[in-house]
Amino acid sequence: MGHMLEVNNLHYYYGNIHVLKGIDLYVDEGEIITLIGSNGAGKTTMMHTICGLNHPRGASGEVIFMGKSVLKMDGSRIARMGLNQVLEGRHIFSGLTVWENLMTGAYIRRDNEVKADIQEMYRLFPRLEERKDQLGGTLSGGEQQMLAIARALMSRPKLLLLDEPSLGIAPIIVREIFESIRKIARNGTTILFVEQNTKIALSTAQRGYVIQTGQIALQDTCSNLLANEEVRKIFLGS
Repeated sequence: MGHMLEVNNLHYYYGNIHVLKGIDLYVDEGEIITLIGSNGAGKTTMMHTICGLNHPRGASGEVIFMGKSVLKMDGSRIARMGLNQVLEGRHIFSGLTVWENLMTGAYIRRDNEVKADIQEMYRLFPRLEERKDQLGGTLSGGEQQMLAIARALMSRPKLLLLDEPSLGIAPIIVREIFESIRKIARNGTTILFVEQNTKIALSTAQRGYVIQTGQIALQDTCSNLLANEEVRKIFLGS
């Protein structure tokens, strides 16, 4: 059986700017995988290209999800296949309540278990139940991130992509969110996430990729990356 997600020789151009320069990576079912790298390395571009959010004209190479090529596919169709992303900056609906935001996450579903899944989201993120009638825009940054993740989970994705889940969030809430990421994986959702907090990223995931100037510079188990002298020097300041 092949990988759940396979990226082969992925290139992406914004006009004449060559952002991704032959990315190769894979994600297997049940894994938590992290992608680390400095600002401008190409992390978000790679995530958007996988999800169909970037214009396909700028892309070449191969992105295979669940055995099907998705590189030139529309993002909504990819989402229906079971690949969903939480964008950097969260992008919740600030004028809708927490409950209404969660309901929007289930728009592609046609089953009768949506309400049960909302209760599951409240168990995963108890703060959301406490604030279920509040407008999304009144939540703290950490609570908005919880809501963005829960809303994505309402589509029942097979693979969840997270872009900078700790960005702009208080450290105590960051720990809560990453413990929730571990729970999500234990519940059967495969996860690929981009993160600038290298220590917590490598402490959460099983395998990691280091991206530099649009190329994969290093890949290994996270325990080996944490022990790698070059990684420690560049990303951990030690």
